[in-house]
This record gives sequence, structure tokens and C-alpha cells, in this order.
Amino acid sequence: MRKMALAMALAALPGVALADEVGLTPDMMSATVETPSGPVEIMRNQDTGNRLEGDWTLTSRPCPNFCIQPMIPAEGVTPVGELEVIAALQDPNTVVIDGRIRPEFEAGTIPGAVSVPYTEAADRLGELGCAPDFDGWICEGEGVARVVLFCNGPWCGQSPTAARRMIEAGFPAGNISYYRGGMQMWQMLGLTVVPGGAGG
Repeated sequence: MRKMALAMALAALPGVALADEVGLTPDMMSATVETPSGPVEIMRNQDTGNRLEGDWTLTSRPCPNFCIQPMIPAEGVTPVGELEVIAALQDPNTVVIDGRIRPEFEAGTIPGAVSVPYTEAADRLGELGCAPDFDGWICEGEGVARVVLFCNGPWCGQSPTAARRMIEAGFPAGNISYYRGGMQMWQMLGLTVVPGGAGG
């Protein structure tokens, strides 16, 4: 009884979080993903007083370039959320792609994400199981990867542009998922971020 009263008193204090209070779901506290640098645990920041700072808090940037992106950037692409991204990171047949320019990737990304800047997306389909062709790529068969694309958030056009360029080059739209929330939502939920190249 005293433990419960103490826990309730601590929880009422601003900025004080109980250990393992902030889960991914009611049944899942964290998820471990394999990366080239070794396993990384994805979890939410346990500080219930945590706040975003810097550019991630901006709400009104000029359009263009910062226009609201559609949920589906091209016909056949599937929109996904954070839990689907985490599941994709644990699926060996899926590649989670950070479509942002390399300095943004290096500053911080989702653990296990691969950097494929949107300007290179149509040229790197060989890394996703496509075969080169005179006019582009042949992307057929079970060897073609499934991908999840993301960038900075609902106002970022980098990964939607990557999706459209990949499809134009021959990649099947049905193999593409789009995490529109991107880094803004990922960080708003307090999820693990790593420097690009370190667990990325």
C-alpha cells in the first residue's frame, strides 16, 4: 500500500517518470532491431516531461517547399505508422529507407534505416533486387524487396518524390510503404534515434 502511494505521488510530480512506464503498446515496452552496428533497442523516452526542441516544433513553414504531403504519394503505395515501421525493421525481407539528404540522415535517423537520398532512389534499385535494363530496371519476382520510405514528416517531400521516381523507374508500387509521420512524429513519440551510420 505504501509503495502504491509513493508511486502515485512520484507520478504526480512534473518531469518524474516511473521506470518502464512509457511503452510502445500496452504489451510491448521495446523492440530490438538488428543493424550493421549490432542490435539496437527501440523504445520511447521514459521522461514524461520530455519536449521536442528546434525545427521539429515548427508548425508553419512556407509552401513550397514545405507543403503538406498526401497520405498516399502514388497509386498503390501503402501508408504506415510507427508500429508497422518497427515491424518492418525486424523483417529481413523489408528495407526501411531514409529518403532524406545524407547530412539529415547523419544527424539522426531511425535505427536500422538505410540512407538512400531521394535524388538517388531511382538509380539504386539494384540494391533492392531489381535487375538493370536498357531503359531502367526490371523489378520482378520474389527477390525484390519490400520497402518503407520516410523523411522529415508530413511536410517533407523527399520520400514521396523517391517513391514516385522509383515507380517510374520500374519498382512495383505494391512493394512500397510510406511512413508520412517521418522523423517529426518518430521524435514526437520519444522513439529511439541514432546517428546515421551508427545503427543505421
